Amino acid sequence: MKQSDTYRANAHNCAEMAAAADNEPARNRFKRMETAWLALAEEADWLDGEASPKTDLSPK
Repeated sequence: MKQSDTYRANAHNCAEMAAAADNEPARNRFKRMETAWLALAEEADWLDGEASPKTDLSPK
């Protein structure tokens, strides 16, 4: 398994925890963690030569 796949699995887990969170601060925290894991996955793909670098790194 590639490192980026592990990062994406972590992001998926965060998304599930966000959906199950019982309050807004926790939900927001898990969504930020999901976004961070996805960014790491993209970076890992780029470092492995599987993707071109993004020019716009601002959050969506």
